Amino acid sequence: MKVGILSLQGAFREHREVLDALGVDSVEVRVPQQLDALDALILPGGESTTMSRLLDTSGLRAPLGERLSDGLPVLGTCAGMILLAVDVADGRPDQQSFAVVDVSVRRNAYGRQLASFEAPLVVSGLAGGPFPGVFIRAPRIERAGAGVEVLAEHDGHPVLARQGVAVVASFHPELSGDLRLHEWFLRESETR
Repeated sequence: MKVGILSLQGAFREHREVLDALGVDSVEVRVPQQLDALDALILPGGESTTMSRLLDTSGLRAPLGERLSDGLPVLGTCAGMILLAVDVADGRPDQQSFAVVDVSVRRNAYGRQLASFEAPLVVSGLAGGPFPGVFIRAPRIERAGAGVEVLAEHDGHPVLARQGVAVVASFHPELSGDLRLHEWFLRESETR
C-alpha cells in the first residue's frame, strides 16, 4: 500500500512519522504526478485557507478532486476535514472545499491556540480503550448528513466521522502518540 500525504502546509511531517512507524510506504504529495500511484491519501491539519490557495498554485486542486471523486480513500484531520466538508462556516468567501463528506463544519470552533486541549474519545470500532484526541484550533462538525457515520463525539458534537472511503477528524491523531487511528484507516482503506 502506498499512502500520500498532502505536503503543502501543516502537520504533514507528523503524519509521515506515524506512517514510518507503521512501516507504510508513503510519499509527500506536492505536485499532481505524485497522486498517480496512491492507494490512500491523508490531508493534514494546518491552515485551511492557506492550503486551499496552495492547492491552486501547485496545480493539485483539479487532479486531487478527480482522484477523490474516483474513490481514493482519504483521511482528513483538522484543516483536512475542512477541505473535505460540504459546508464551511467562518471560512474565507473564496475558500473552496472538495465537498466529499456531507458535513457542515465551523472553523476554529473550539477556540484559538491557547484554548487547545486533549480529551479521551470513545471511537466506534477501535479497540484498546479511549483514543487521545488532540484539539488545536479545531473545527467542529455542526451537521452530519444522513450518509455520514459518526464514529466519535466530544461534548455532544461529532469529532470523527466517515462517509464511504472518506474519514474526517476534528482533532490531530498524528500528535497523540497513539497509532491506532492510522492503523484503522489503513485497514479500512485496503478493504474498500
